[in-house]
Amino acid sequence: MNSQIKDNVLQIFLEGKIDSTNAQAIESEISKIVSAHAGLSLTFDASGLSYISSAGLRILLKYAKQSGQKLPIQNVSKEVYEIFEVTGFIEIFNVEKALRSISVEGCELLGKGGNGSVYRLDDDKIVKVYKPWMKKEDIDRERAFARNAVINGVPSVIAYDLVRCNDCFGVVFEMINSKTLGATIQEYPNRIDEFVEKYVALAKQLHSIHATKGMFTSIKDLLRTRVPKIAPWTSQEERDLLYSLIDCIPESDTLLHNDLHPGNIMIQDDELVLIDMPEMTTGPSTLDLVSIFRDLIVATQNPTNHIEQSVGIDASLSQKVGNLFFLKYKGFSDASELESYYKQLWLPFALNVVLIVGTESEESTKRAPMLMDKLLRGAILPNEPALRQALQNIT
Repeated sequence: MNSQIKDNVLQIFLEGKIDSTNAQAIESEISKIVSAHAGLSLTFDASGLSYISSAGLRILLKYAKQSGQKLPIQNVSKEVYEIFEVTGFIEIFNVEKALRSISVEGCELLGKGGNGSVYRLDDDKIVKVYKPWMKKEDIDRERAFARNAVINGVPSVIAYDLVRCNDCFGVVFEMINSKTLGATIQEYPNRIDEFVEKYVALAKQLHSIHATKGMFTSIKDLLRTRVPKIAPWTSQEERDLLYSLIDCIPESDTLLHNDLHPGNIMIQDDELVLIDMPEMTTGPSTLDLVSIFRDLIVATQNPTNHIEQSVGIDASLSQKVGNLFFLKYKGFSDASELESYYKQLWLPFALNVVLIVGTESEESTKRAPMLMDKLLRGAILPNEPALRQALQNIT
């Protein structure tokens, strides 16, 4: 039997038919492989398995009992999955169906962001194809957040099946006659006021929702997971300071998107809906406004950022959209109030950017040393008391 070791996990490939005629020989072969790699976690890959009888199921049950946990059985065909389901073995094993493969060759590119790109498959469906470094568990978490968002009343679309696109994962959504908000504003700049009104209404609707407990992680917990990722460019003392700053953020059950720019919003039947929710959390709504400030105001001032690739709007129009968004969201009457508010957002913005540098994108890694010098050591450390107070008072 074929097997491989990856990330300290022993994977054994089940093939053909397993029934009473060959079960004993297969069990003997599996036993040899497992004994030769004692101490490793075990998974089974069923991509080549066409049938399994009760005799075969008893073999797998033996190893499930030995491990004391739900063993993963991956890439299971529809026919074999039905066997696991009817026998109740999906309650004993972590059974994952095989993913169908799709191609986006020739498909219209609707938007591109830090985690992946969105393509239109046909008149009724789109697919978000994730970057190669995105892990399946992270994508599964986004699908769970999308489902929970619908339950909590967030205007969002239902995520359907997980698919394969070459070496990447993808998620299919049902979207009829839709474009991103960014692409639509770029196409109809004369209607910017109308679109920004809808944008503000969506943000306020999201920030009026108090999430059901346990459905989302808190923004503080998310930010804490990011601190170790910037270890290559920071000292332990600097990371300890960042942890203490995160602790200053008030607890809140308000829903946050954390990447609420027009490239992550679709227009469907004149309604705005969210499609990109890998890091939806709960926390003070101001932190969502910080991410909008980051993408629509600050990023557009640097031509090397190429923000239009993710937002879908060129830099000058993005800044116009951002300014109009904050004027309407905050109810400001003139530009002086807006300028004063941007100064309030600057230090939380610096913290936001420092804590997303640890993502696995190549661009983020290249800019990490410069951003740590400019934002961590040039803005956060010299202004630590002011930032600490700002975080304690955000709502």
